[in-house]
Amino acid sequence: MKKSLGLSFGIAILIGGTIGVGILRTPGAIAGLLDNYWLIIACWFIGGLYILIGANSYAELATMLPKAGGSYNYIKRAFGDYAGFLSGWFDYITNAIPPAFYCIVISEYLVILFPTLESQMTVISISFLVAFTLLHASGVKSGSIIQQLTSLIKVLFFVALIVACFRYSGLKFNPIEKDTPFFEMGIVFGFFKSLQLIIGTYNGWHSVCFFAEEDENPGKNIPKSLYTGAIIVIVIYILINMAFFQVLPVSALANSPLVAADVAKVVFGNSGSVIVTVIAIFSLISILNAYMMIPARILFGLSRDGFFIQKGTKINKGGTPIVALMVSSLFGLLLISIGSFEILFSFATFMSVIVWGLAYCSLIKLRLKEPNLPRPYLSWGYPWSTILVIAATLALLAGFAFSDTKNFVIILIISFLSYPVFLLLNRRNKGE
Repeated sequence: MKKSLGLSFGIAILIGGTIGVGILRTPGAIAGLLDNYWLIIACWFIGGLYILIGANSYAELATMLPKAGGSYNYIKRAFGDYAGFLSGWFDYITNAIPPAFYCIVISEYLVILFPTLESQMTVISISFLVAFTLLHASGVKSGSIIQQLTSLIKVLFFVALIVACFRYSGLKFNPIEKDTPFFEMGIVFGFFKSLQLIIGTYNGWHSVCFFAEEDENPGKNIPKSLYTGAIIVIVIYILINMAFFQVLPVSALANSPLVAADVAKVVFGNSGSVIVTVIAIFSLISILNAYMMIPARILFGLSRDGFFIQKGTKINKGGTPIVALMVSSLFGLLLISIGSFEILFSFATFMSVIVWGLAYCSLIKLRLKEPNLPRPYLSWGYPWSTILVIAATLALLAGFAFSDTKNFVIILIISFLSYPVFLLLNRRNKGE
């Protein structure tokens, strides 16, 4: 693949691939689950701390094995072909789902501006998917330029919204509406369910790793991109939640599907709500652009190792893995037709955390198995920082399994069915 990407793209793809639909929609759901200001802020902080420690491990992995596809490469190298196959397809499904729900949510916001379009929501969603498929089919440079521009403007928009909310509220904290003991079973359930949603909003924090093979200097650019982008996202997420709850109390925003719009109506009036809706659409377009690029890189890596069709490795003149892009877009089209936001979001988060956990384990395995591999960046605090993030991942997965049994069962079924498929592909590859 062409080495045409740099540090500015790395930071932009991380910010653009993370900030978007989650932070605009999940605060209402989390407020409904916890109904406690400080517990909500603590959840966002814990989620941010988790991905920051994770970035430390990924910085070493991605610079050690700078290949298209990200996590899949590290897990395969550490634990063998089947682990690579399973994690690669988990990661692919996780990252091929977002374009569908971003298209769905963009159409929902457009209907707010133009209510007469309500009957055309599916058509609008599909139109955005097709338009961005054509954009990325034209080449990597087009997607890179749009990503950098939209990510910068998105950060400025969110900063402006945060400042406006704090100025309106006078920096006074809203009283906690209900103080429920944390160790009640319902609150424990709500806490882990909230963490699942929050980790979902942080999903995308390692986006730059998928493009390591296309980076001009991955040894320097990837660690800088990971830390810079992650810190910016964490700060924005915590501040935007604090800002929202300065304007309206937790109880008023509980279970609101569009928290940003509710807050904007109070701060700016009806016209301000329209402005924020436009900003939201723009923000979502930025994250959609990022996630149109990521799944194709994973599918390219899987194809190169014989875990998908050989044509999946085809690169067009613009540097785009064109067959992988088209297959991913068709998958997104199917999801637009059958999936709801909440179902897709929770499922993708569950699978993401599984892949991250396996990647963290692969760091320890590769340190022991291949100590002489070139490592341009060494994870600080190793092995304790890695052990800590593995323990946190196991705790999250246990909590998710408890609070989201349905998706846990689906993932177990997919895992069970994957092995016969792996054996068939292995037999085909050996036959070739």
